[in-house]
Amino acid sequence: MTFDIWWLTYPVLGAVVGFFAGLLGVGGGGIMVPMLTTLFLAQGFPHEQVVHMALGTSMASIVLTSVSSLRAHQAHGAVRWDVVRTITPGILVGTFCATFIASRVNTAALAIFFAVFMAYVSIQMLLNIKPKPSRDLPGPLGMTGVGLGIGGVSALVAIGGGSLSVPFMTWCNVKVQNAIGTSAAIGLPIALAGTIGYLVNGWNVPGTPPLSFGYVYLPAFVMVSLVSMWVAPVGARLAHRLPVATLKKIFAGVLMALCAKMLHSIFG
Repeated sequence: MTFDIWWLTYPVLGAVVGFFAGLLGVGGGGIMVPMLTTLFLAQGFPHEQVVHMALGTSMASIVLTSVSSLRAHQAHGAVRWDVVRTITPGILVGTFCATFIASRVNTAALAIFFAVFMAYVSIQMLLNIKPKPSRDLPGPLGMTGVGLGIGGVSALVAIGGGSLSVPFMTWCNVKVQNAIGTSAAIGLPIALAGTIGYLVNGWNVPGTPPLSFGYVYLPAFVMVSLVSMWVAPVGARLAHRLPVATLKKIFAGVLMALCAKMLHSIFG
């Protein structure tokens, strides 16, 4: 194994991801996927695999970040474990199955889907759209269906599901603090199922880069994860001191710029 100068970029990316994950409660996939796609292209990874590698590596990185976030929210008693129990079966099935869809979709289509979804997330942040509480949580069957949908979309864009699960729970009269904490807990099964799915689907694909396990690139996974885990609590502490509403708008703009950069890298 030889050192690659590009590896120096991964700890920096991990610091950015961890900071915003702690500060704004986002899983980091919105930053990681476009950045990793650009970095992988610069490293000469096969063009037809770069988005798949970015999705798989991002999912794997979110595993450790979500554990750190889950512990922090659990310490404040903000996790609704009854919701976690009923939604997790659908989450696991939806996320895992969606990785099989993603592995059979070409790079261009995946990049477009990712960009469109992140544009939705960005607009949601810019306009501070929050659904009004108007109903109760559905029963076990309904929660399974919701989990299938959240897990499926999360696997296709490598997110922890917060941009979907938090609005859903808020709409169902779950307090915002509990919705965010519960979303952090839901992020763990999403990340685990997604990681396993991208490992399985990329395992025998010819031409994947050295040090790859399926669609997970090990150097990026290790360096991004370790740094983001360390930095995430820092962001969480600053969340109570900084103007988060303003930062969300800035972050939304950054997301849109990163998506534009990714599309330019793919189609340029």
